[in-house]
Amino acid sequence: MTAPWRCRGMRFCVRAVLLGSLSYGVISSVMAQEPVGTGNESHKPISPAKEELSLAPAKVDVKPVAQDEEIRKRLQTVLDATDWFTDPRVRVEEGVVFLSGQVESDALRTWAGDLARNTQDVVAVANRIEVPQPSAWDFRQTSSGISALWRDFIRAMPFLLFGLLILALSVATALLVTRGVRAILRQRVRTKLLQTVIARAAGGFVVFCGVYLILRVSGLTQLALTLVGGTGLIGLVLGIAFRDITENFLSSIFLSIQRPFETGDLVEISGVTGYVQQLNMRTTILMTLDGNLAQIPNASVYKSILSNFTTNANRREDFVVGIGYDDAINEAQEIARKVLADHPAVLNDPEPSVLADSLGSATVNLRVYFWLNGREHSWLKVRSSVIRLVKLAFQNQGISMPDEAREVVFPHGVPVSMLAETPAEGQGASPAKRLPAASRPQDLDVVSTKAEAGLYSESSVIEEQAREARPLKDAENLLPAGSNVR
Repeated sequence: MTAPWRCRGMRFCVRAVLLGSLSYGVISSVMAQEPVGTGNESHKPISPAKEELSLAPAKVDVKPVAQDEEIRKRLQTVLDATDWFTDPRVRVEEGVVFLSGQVESDALRTWAGDLARNTQDVVAVANRIEVPQPSAWDFRQTSSGISALWRDFIRAMPFLLFGLLILALSVATALLVTRGVRAILRQRVRTKLLQTVIARAAGGFVVFCGVYLILRVSGLTQLALTLVGGTGLIGLVLGIAFRDITENFLSSIFLSIQRPFETGDLVEISGVTGYVQQLNMRTTILMTLDGNLAQIPNASVYKSILSNFTTNANRREDFVVGIGYDDAINEAQEIARKVLADHPAVLNDPEPSVLADSLGSATVNLRVYFWLNGREHSWLKVRSSVIRLVKLAFQNQGISMPDEAREVVFPHGVPVSMLAETPAEGQGASPAKRLPAASRPQDLDVVSTKAEAGLYSESSVIEEQAREARPLKDAENLLPAGSNVR
């Protein structure tokens, strides 16, 4: 049992000794060489870390065909012919090629090593060619970079000319599209600013398509997709960041298309009543009845309840008047109806009406309804005139109008005992009696008094106040000049 193990151990030792000897011989021969041109100079050991060693060949010929000198001359001739290397030197010993010299780039250094490695009967290559580091004042790399940029520019000239042609065609097409869209919208949308916004948006889309085509043709597909995605993302981010501004802008577009009011219309929006002066990209401007300019955000205008009093010329007004319980309701109704029928500002069609509204603590409340032309007359003044004339008619006809706050009604009367008393001298006479209706001034029953200043509409006054206010920018108005402006 020990003999086979002993034989195997002997064989293993012999193999290890032979392998170590071979490795030592190869390393010693390589370390003892130095880069010389003729092969007659003394050898200088070079560290393997400073040279590029080729991989060991898979097969080494025992009797090579090419001699070392022939290999050296051939490689030396090729390196000198390229004129890429500075002081190139080739030395060959036992099929191992040693290269030295200087070259400008690592790529040429690697090329020289591959050239020697592919030469016939070359066993190994020790590439000692150096790539010198450029000086801080060496501008050759800068000049080479500029030359490379110039070559790339010349190479990109066809794409540049094509891109300029496509861009010019896109701009020309965008201008035609803008004019065409504006001509189409001129018949449907009366607002010039809205026409311009929509037309320019269509033209911008055409230019955007042209830029996308240029990027795709130039091979910048990823950049083109990034441009499209980035545009949508930027639009989304801006829409979220400026939500209120975007909402007002879109509301202005919808309002200018639907046009629920015109310039000069009397409207009520969010509890504010006034005449429309302007609809811009952000707000709707009203001139209130007090002569103030009120700006309401378009989003609030679009979402809130809007009352337009100018759309229909006729407007209904009402008020409540109380009569005593002892008075006949039908008689009081007829008196009020006759006042409405004789009033020049009250319309007969629709017919006015006087209705019993409710029973109060001291009065029977009548509600008087009547219609008037809101474009020709002021509803405030007409209402004041009708109330004054109804009160006067009730007084003339003996219709009482008790006051709940100051008068107490006793249905069955109150017993009163009169005391005999002689008035003292110097005291005034008994109070003057109330003049009969016939002796009162005749100007009390006129339709409009000086205090009411006529029954005409106040729109002209409000319009005059608007003109005297700080001027508005007409270019921003999304509403055309309406026919109601007076």
